[in-house]
Amino acid sequence: MRFVGICQYDGSNYSGFQSQKNAPSIQDNLELAIASVGTLEGRINYAGRTDAGVHATGQIFDFSAKHHRDTDQWLKGLNSLLPNDISVSSIQQVPDEFHSRFDAISRTYSYVIYTGKAQPIFLRDYVYWEKNKIDVDLMRIEASNLIGTHNFNSFRGSKCASKNPVRVIKSIDIVEKDNFIIISLCANAYLYNMVRIIIGTLLDISMGSLKDIKTILNSQDRKNAGKTAKAQGLFFTGAEYKKIDLDLRKSTFNPLGIFTSSRI
Repeated sequence: MRFVGICQYDGSNYSGFQSQKNAPSIQDNLELAIASVGTLEGRINYAGRTDAGVHATGQIFDFSAKHHRDTDQWLKGLNSLLPNDISVSSIQQVPDEFHSRFDAISRTYSYVIYTGKAQPIFLRDYVYWEKNKIDVDLMRIEASNLIGTHNFNSFRGSKCASKNPVRVIKSIDIVEKDNFIIISLCANAYLYNMVRIIIGTLLDISMGSLKDIKTILNSQDRKNAGKTAKAQGLFFTGAEYKKIDLDLRKSTFNPLGIFTSSRI
């Protein structure tokens, strides 16, 4: 029997989602919990990679289990075993051929920037603090040039092993309220560090230290793009599928709403 789940996690204390030798990961914790509740068969799959310090409000994972459990049994069992910085909010049975990575038609990440004058001590693990003036209107104009099908060689990390640098960005939304800016990207897939390099580049352009996005895209050279934004402001917020119906809005509490609904 195959199941799909939605989980949230605070990535501050982990080496990333993917299992790694001699380093704590989200994947290892989920697999240990699943194995205890329903006898895990093989390893879990997941929709989107997150690196050390990156968080998730709607990570999708799937797994095969030898023993059947209903939704309540899965949720109660898993959440009783997981550490308090990982939580599973939804579990449902899916066809045996479902794969949360290969079946995803889009993935969404959001990046939170704090622009207040003083460092946000209690939010420092969840936002990027930028002290300099940001031209948000310019950022929106430049971000629009990333939408569509492009060669993103200029926005791939040095460790990227992908043979095909072409990706499709479906949308980029930039919301500003009070001292927060949230940049959300939706794409079919991403190159290694692509989101963080895009964010860093938009920040550099908005502060006048880089040229326009079109020039950087056309150069196909990482050296012409901006810095790689820090990990702590990044959240994986969900994935979209045609084969199954996953309503992330009903299944998860989205902490990103806190940043735009209250003054801090």
